[in-house]
Amino acid sequence: MALYVSLCNWTEQGIKNVKQTIERVDAAKQAGAKHGVKIRETLYLMGQYDFLAVFEAPDEATVSRFLLAVGMQGNVRSVTLRAFSVEEMQGIVSKL
Repeated sequence: MALYVSLCNWTEQGIKNVKQTIERVDAAKQAGAKHGVKIRETLYLMGQYDFLAVFEAPDEATVSRFLLAVGMQGNVRSVTLRAFSVEEMQGIVSKL
């Protein structure tokens, strides 16, 4: 499965309900599983972004469905990046 990283910021609604952030992460993990996404880790941040999520998914369409479902709840906005492991990058650069 492909690896992704989402850099996330709370919306006004999300920060007003910040005390429920752990429950929302648990709900996102359950929703992810229904969509074929496995959330590996969630880390809270200081700085430009409020938290990040590292997750696996089989393809971009699956990621899009999952992120749209999460976004529809109105608590978070995200920027999502495709990530590559060291092993995957080694395979990529070996073909240069």
